[in-house]
Amino acid sequence: MSDQDQPDRDDRVLAGEYTLGLLSAEDAAAFEARMVREPELRALYAQWAEDFAGLTDDITPQAPPARVWQQIEAGLFGTRERGSWLRRLTLWGGGIAAAAVLVLAVFLPDLVERGPVPPVDPPYVAQIAAEDGSLVVQAVYDDETGTLFVDREAGGAAPGRALELWLIAGEDAPVSLGVMPQDAQAVLRVADDLRGRVAGAVLAISDEPEGGSPTRAPTGDVLAVGPVQES
Repeated sequence: MSDQDQPDRDDRVLAGEYTLGLLSAEDAAAFEARMVREPELRALYAQWAEDFAGLTDDITPQAPPARVWQQIEAGLFGTRERGSWLRRLTLWGGGIAAAAVLVLAVFLPDLVERGPVPPVDPPYVAQIAAEDGSLVVQAVYDDETGTLFVDREAGGAAPGRALELWLIAGEDAPVSLGVMPQDAQAVLRVADDLRGRVAGAVLAISDEPEGGSPTRAPTGDVLAVGPVQES
């Protein structure tokens, strides 16, 4: 990826490190939260992911012999202080760490499972928030794929209860989009017949029994609302 025409080199490097899985869990979560709000950052991540994915297009995955691991480790780290290879990668400079991860990616492309990531350049965003800030959920939506990425920045369900997400389009009755997962970040799939109704609608979160509303309407308090807007 070229430095030319990049708006912020630090963000470009950060996006590359995120794509390679070099960030700590805390830094990765902060980066993902920024991607919800910043289309430019999502574009940087998408470009890095495309570039790295292209490196292995013509390579058939192979399980390397034990001696290959030994040679890689000996070349990168020597024979002393043989601790966790992940720790050693973290301690080395960004360039060497990135090179090592790329080598591993060639041999073990499925080694690291990434968490949910927001759609790239989604046309719609929403902040679903309580008035007192006790519950805040950022959402981005891609109407072409029906992908709704949610990032719960504050708050959560009460013990023994669940948070359910609702779509309110115009004067229509609320339609459930599903129970919010326990994980802070998640991807929800919007049904085909609802995709075109999200734009300009309102998203709301209600307090419900575990498993969600027993009816087709909210039964508990509406805790947070937010309009869906163009990004």
